[in-house]
Amino acid sequence: MKIAIVTGASSGIGREFVRQIAEQEMPDEIWAIARRENRLTELREAYPTVRPVVMDLISEENRRTFQKMLQDEKPDIRILVNAAGFGKFGPFSEMTEQEIDSIVLLNLKSLIDMSYDCLPYMQEGARILNMGSASCFQPLPEFNMYATTKTAVLSFSRALNVELKDRKITVTSVCPGWVRTEFYQVAQDTKNPDALTNFKPLYEPEDVIRKALKDSRKGKDISILGMTVKMQKLAARLLPVSWIMKVWMKIK
Repeated sequence: MKIAIVTGASSGIGREFVRQIAEQEMPDEIWAIARRENRLTELREAYPTVRPVVMDLISEENRRTFQKMLQDEKPDIRILVNAAGFGKFGPFSEMTEQEIDSIVLLNLKSLIDMSYDCLPYMQEGARILNMGSASCFQPLPEFNMYATTKTAVLSFSRALNVELKDRKITVTSVCPGWVRTEFYQVAQDTKNPDALTNFKPLYEPEDVIRKALKDSRKGKDISILGMTVKMQKLAARLLPVSWIMKVWMKIK
């Protein structure tokens, strides 16, 4: 059975990945992973190939259950999308320990764990798409933990892409700018909700995912939509980091 697996499938970018994979890639099943069962049920009603998998990605017990699910069914995983993640706005010192741990566990550790668990079931031509962010190209004060985890995601994805070349499996890090999703509702639920207010330009999730799947099919190790993000990436390579952070603090 040829399947796709999408984490963070209940909303935003993950949900859009499910929609476009169902319409463009047409696997036998899409294992849609998220905590909110009602959202997954809605996806199942819209796309009959969706198989809801209610799962908390940072739960070790849930991970063991998922590992057994893979062992029992031995699927042919053609696409793995690690889209689950969240961030919080505000200074590092104002974040709670729980927020810090959850960001690291969900944005980075669960992505690494899911990749590790799924790789034995991936064959030649399979693809992994990991959600990075334009924040991965430079340090971002008052968006520190999110940017830090996304920097690690980019490094992990690019190195893994090289490691898997002999197996002809590609890994693409998707690095969008601001995207119109529910992300902001969670990110602004902090002691300092106004730490960031400049979300321009704001991209649509369907455009980001369309470009990501296209770049993945081409075997690219990074997917970037929009000239603004491309210029941001170039500036991070050419300009002093201290200068970039000063500019960030003025425009954020």
